[in-house]
Amino acid sequence: MSGGSRGIGRAIAQGFAERGAHVVISSRDADNLVKTAEELAAIAADADPALRGGQSAGTVRAIAADVAQAADIERLVEETLAAHGRIDTLINVAGVNRRKPALELTEDDYDFILDINLKGAFLLSRAVGRHMVARRAGNQINIASLNTDRPLKNVLPYAVSKAGIAHMTRALAVEWGPARIRVNAIAPGFVLTDLTRKLWSEPTMQAWGFANTPLQRLGQPEDMVGAALFLASAGASFMTGQTIYVDGGFTAGWNWPIPQGGGQ
Repeated sequence: MSGGSRGIGRAIAQGFAERGAHVVISSRDADNLVKTAEELAAIAADADPALRGGQSAGTVRAIAADVAQAADIERLVEETLAAHGRIDTLINVAGVNRRKPALELTEDDYDFILDINLKGAFLLSRAVGRHMVARRAGNQINIASLNTDRPLKNVLPYAVSKAGIAHMTRALAVEWGPARIRVNAIAPGFVLTDLTRKLWSEPTMQAWGFANTPLQRLGQPEDMVGAALFLASAGASFMTGQTIYVDGGFTAGWNWPIPQGGGQ
């Protein structure tokens, strides 16, 4: 799993490890990554045995890697295969953003975001896909976004990258389906993480988010775990090329300030 040291990636890694999976997490921050792996391994060891159905406790390994670097990706995959022999599920989580109006974006801004969010995801999918296709088994899960559906203001490169993730998901599903490889995506709604906490602490943003999310709350990283477990399971064996929106209903429709009781 890329981007596994915090936020959504950490929550999904914990969900799998608690259920007896052998998890490999990666990120650019080696120190934080190792700390996270140790914490998650301890949580997995203490998890309710019923969660893992009689299997031994899950493990969590840390491998530092920058998904914007092709050499790092190849090393990440090689070390994972050396340690575990195969990769059953790949989860592409790593992502970055820089909020700026389009006219203020630099080439470095654009490349930084696209290299990690889209190019890096593709290179990791391809590197793992080679082994999955050869084994004719495995599945991949990409993290998309509300921006996959429609772009928010002042995040053009991020929106472009997440729209690309959805197309990449479908394209790889078409190519690798005959080899029994499934490729799907999860599009989170507005999720409260360390990176977004400051933004969502503003009362105006909270009011807007609650008004336009039918479940009237922000998502938590843990809200993504169920969808990831499902997509990795046999229960999703006839499902590929899909993007599941786990967004509290945000994309279900618009909430507008029409007076109570209707009107003309």
